[in-house]
Amino acid sequence: MIYFTQLIYINEGQEDIFHQFEEVAIPLIGKYNGRLLARIRPTDESVIEHQIEKPYEIHLVEFDNEQDFHAFSRDESRKQFLHLKEQSVKESILIQGIRL
Repeated sequence: MIYFTQLIYINEGQEDIFHQFEEVAIPLIGKYNGRLLARIRPTDESVIEHQIEKPYEIHLVEFDNEQDFHAFSRDESRKQFLHLKEQSVKESILIQGIRL
């Protein structure tokens, strides 16, 4: 198993566009032996301490292996909607990990 945590920062006012992209991308995860373990939208009240900007969403995803993740990233139907992600996402941080 391989794990990815993604911190997603949205351009102001582009939340609906981001959600349109997610409606396409999230269901594709399972097609590539992946699972969305958590999708979190942190609030000011839920953040105890931080040294970085609070992300709009945090995703925790697992894939059986790195090849499955790359296949998901290259999915042709997902690529058709990347313009929505590019329009709505200001920045994202992708953290790769393993279960200890």
